[in-house]
Amino acid sequence: MCTYVILLNWNGRKDTIECLDSVFRLNYPDFRVVVCDNASEDGSIEKIKSWARGEMIAKSANPLFNGHASTPVPKPIPYLEFKRAQAESGTVSHEARLILIQTGANLGYAGGNNVGVRYALSAPDCQFVWLLNNDTLVEPDALTELVAKARTDSRIGAVGSVCYFADSPATVQAWAGARVNLWIGFVRNSTEPRRDDWFHSLYGASMLVSRKAIDETGLLDEGFFLGWEETEFCIRLRNKGWNLAAAPNSRVLHKVNASTGGNSLVLDRYFTTSGLRILRLHSPAPHLAMFLFLTMRFARRFLRGQFANCGSVWTGIRDYRQMRAATPEMQAASSQETRNVRRANG
Repeated sequence: MCTYVILLNWNGRKDTIECLDSVFRLNYPDFRVVVCDNASEDGSIEKIKSWARGEMIAKSANPLFNGHASTPVPKPIPYLEFKRAQAESGTVSHEARLILIQTGANLGYAGGNNVGVRYALSAPDCQFVWLLNNDTLVEPDALTELVAKARTDSRIGAVGSVCYFADSPATVQAWAGARVNLWIGFVRNSTEPRRDDWFHSLYGASMLVSRKAIDETGLLDEGFFLGWEETEFCIRLRNKGWNLAAAPNSRVLHKVNASTGGNSLVLDRYFTTSGLRILRLHSPAPHLAMFLFLTMRFARRFLRGQFANCGSVWTGIRDYRQMRAATPEMQAASSQETRNVRRANG
């Protein structure tokens, strides 16, 4: 049975190629890599194909990566290329080790990854899906350790890696996942070892999910554009009776926020919108939680003199309202979705 590695790319060809170069050094025996490109404008697809043909070499300033890269990845790497409609049709080939899918638009994190997940699930041999950020570098046994952990218990729905800062490889960024406070919309990743039953959510930079769990729980919620997607997904997993787990020896280096360049204004906007959405869907007291969430976000930024960030939070609120009230059909669907989630939550 095969594991499908899903990488989402948006104008990040350098990071994606470095990530691919590390992924194709994995010691796991049976995997395929699916790169979903969200309408990049930097020539990403052509550069990735050039790398796969052996016409260019991945280079990195990271010494750990360069240590792995001392022996070149055998080339060429056979690849297939599809448009979104083809990939999601369920009728195309899964034989190549590298699959490139052009989604046709910037669908965000959830929407872009879901294109790749749908493609993977159309393959009869798909047992696991590995959601992996394109701004990561993986150790050769990272996937082996994830799958080994998943196979220890048939009710493990998802497994997280231990992520380290790429520019400080000895420093833990996220020890697999986090606990979530749905009263105030707060989540903080652990940076130390935890028991598996401690986790409310896993860190989305490297998360292995079983096919059975996806079949039962569904895909990532495409109402999220950036932020909180993996948290919402993990909440649904747990509500369905699936367990979360950590693979302590699955080591991944993460460059952190490569797609946004670490722009706090962009992050504040999208994380506000996403935070409001997850509280509406899953908080035991949505209106109170949303009020507390926004009050804390505004207060912290105001007290720090980050007035432009206050504007970004307000823009996020506006985006959320527009998403909720875009059309009567969307509003009705959103209300039904909320009722369905609450039913599932009991």
